[in-house]
Amino acid sequence: MTVDTISGSSQVTTPLCVDLDGTLINTDLLLESFVRVLKESPWVLLFVPFWLLKGKHILKAELAARCHINIEKLPYNEALISHLSTQQNLGRQLILCTGSNIKFALQINQHLNLFDEVIASDDMRNLTGSTKVKELNERFSSGGYDYAGNEAIDLKIWKDARKALVINGSVSLKDKTEKLTEIDLFQEKPRVSLKLYLKAARIHQWVKNLLIFVPLGTAHIVNSTDAYMASILAFISFGLLASSTYIINDLTDLDSDRCHDKKRERPFASGAISIQRGILFSAGLLISGLSLTLVLPIEFGIVLMIYLITTLSYSLRLKSMASVDVITLALLYTVRVIAGAFAIGVTLSFWLLAFSLFIFLCLAIVKRVSELINMEKQNKDKAMGRGYEVADRSVLQSLGTSSGYMAVLVMALYINSTDVIKLYQTPEILWILCPILLYWITRVWMKTARGLMNEDPILFALKDKNSWMVGLLSGMAVVLATIL
Repeated sequence: MTVDTISGSSQVTTPLCVDLDGTLINTDLLLESFVRVLKESPWVLLFVPFWLLKGKHILKAELAARCHINIEKLPYNEALISHLSTQQNLGRQLILCTGSNIKFALQINQHLNLFDEVIASDDMRNLTGSTKVKELNERFSSGGYDYAGNEAIDLKIWKDARKALVINGSVSLKDKTEKLTEIDLFQEKPRVSLKLYLKAARIHQWVKNLLIFVPLGTAHIVNSTDAYMASILAFISFGLLASSTYIINDLTDLDSDRCHDKKRERPFASGAISIQRGILFSAGLLISGLSLTLVLPIEFGIVLMIYLITTLSYSLRLKSMASVDVITLALLYTVRVIAGAFAIGVTLSFWLLAFSLFIFLCLAIVKRVSELINMEKQNKDKAMGRGYEVADRSVLQSLGTSSGYMAVLVMALYINSTDVIKLYQTPEILWILCPILLYWITRVWMKTARGLMNEDPILFALKDKNSWMVGLLSGMAVVLATIL
């Protein structure tokens, strides 16, 4: 992010008033507080319309009173802070002038130690637009201050300001501002690329939805075009809905993501995509995913709604509950298999469900153990936003490996059952799957114990050559058992 100096340095005798949301920080504190209240006390949101009727300042005050924001980890505009530090060293008076609630404004000022004074919204007024113009003109007189802002609403202030600092603004905003006053600094807002939206939607996680095709294979459906089309539509529908819930999960997990060495670079935690855009994007994906259920069996739609309710419950509450979170993750994986079966109208296999539950519980625990190992490396005792402590690592490793080996046991019992004879010409070949799975599960856990596992085992498998080889050998075994 670059900052261009349009004119020379401002006179240090002129106060510099700085906006907060979108200017000093790359986020909006009203929306930040909204998503936190949604997570902690969702029932409180029933009162939001009534607060809003009393005035936006009341809404801001009520939300601020009900949530805590980790001020130190907010996505600050480091380039602007550097400029303000220089101005402070020159002896210039700096004022934080924001429409955000006074509670957050004071906390930020205490953290940065930059501003001489804080002017913000409280339970009496909403300090934005004309109200902010009136306040600044009364304090410093028209033309007696410089102002740093980022939105079109700030044009009202720049009209009366001596100079403007257009921060995180568009070129068109810069052009409009130049017609009103001299621009001292211009910082162009980075464009949000399609790649960034795809990252926010976690398109790479769609590989999990390939589980929808598993019933198609286990039922040995080969020549049904309708079944293939139904599975493809179910895959897309599930992918769109899952991406929507990933965004919701990220929006409700901002504080813990910002404390994480890798997750803090996620689009919403870093402020690269605004919370407002995230909410709209999530809603669009959700509507698109649900609309596809209209051309699929009603049972698939019911399963999809169960997935939606469960994953939202996970995002808002269950992920912070030890043991419940990994069981929920395992169920969310298994639901994909169930959805695939309903999409093509085949009967669910007991063996497939049992195998799915145990293997996905194993992978969910891998994810948690990997997180705890990273926490230990950072000398932290507890993962923020989770119910686990570093001391739980050994117990989780034991439970995870046991679950993985239980999945192999289910596979062995299935191969020895009468159900196999109906589907495979030479079921004995399937026995090769057991040592292959044992090798892969053992390797995954050894990688995890050594701290070499990505916190997402699915991503690890996608990039791991050995995992691809395991998948290839397993596929060959199934094909050979079917045709020989």
